[in-house]
Amino acid sequence: MDQPVQTQPLIIQKQNISEELVKYIKQQIITGELNPGDRIVETKLARELGVSQTPVREAIRHLHGEGIITIVPNKGPMVRTLDMKDVFEIYSVRSMLEGLAIRLATQHATDEQIAELESFYEQMKQKLNDDSVPFLLHDSTHIHKTIIDMSGHSRVISMYQSISFQISLVNRLLGTKSTKQKEVDQHLELIEALKKRDPDQAELTMRKHIFRSYRDFVQLSEQKGPQPEFDQKLWL
Repeated sequence: MDQPVQTQPLIIQKQNISEELVKYIKQQIITGELNPGDRIVETKLARELGVSQTPVREAIRHLHGEGIITIVPNKGPMVRTLDMKDVFEIYSVRSMLEGLAIRLATQHATDEQIAELESFYEQMKQKLNDDSVPFLLHDSTHIHKTIIDMSGHSRVISMYQSISFQISLVNRLLGTKSTKQKEVDQHLELIEALKKRDPDQAELTMRKHIFRSYRDFVQLSEQKGPQPEFDQKLWL
């Protein structure tokens, strides 16, 4: 899926330090500097970034509210570990939102917008033989995000943004295990669905695409134990 994002230095804006800290901690999680189950020591983080503990506490409180951080008794804040129920919920919500998004995109996106996305896909294919690009995570994510934007549906876009970090985290866990060829092959169907402009077929294609990703995650997951039961009709 694409190269891991490089951690950028935190630039503190005095008027919104806690917001910058929220972005910073999320970036640390997405890039693998922080992993599910890792503790976040407020005093250590404040000292490393040269800020007081107050905005750090505010950032932790915000992330806890988003379900990204959990507060463990006698241990403090920790990066939440996603269980298979969490993963199922993330993928099933994606299926609903992205199915609607591509349905609308086939009806409302301009020929130029679709051509631009197809051009991006062709550039993605060129990275197959580029050894300096280990994954195509960001390319795949860009395709999905572009389709969401193409829908022109402000509430779908807003709802997608609200879970985008959780989607990115699941993608990070899966993306390093998926081959570049697989990413290229599987995203061609989305480009073709847009070009055909058949809303029903496009929605079904996207739902199958998301379901396949969920199934791949379950198969590749190192977590053991029973998986959540689900009605396949929810997806397809």
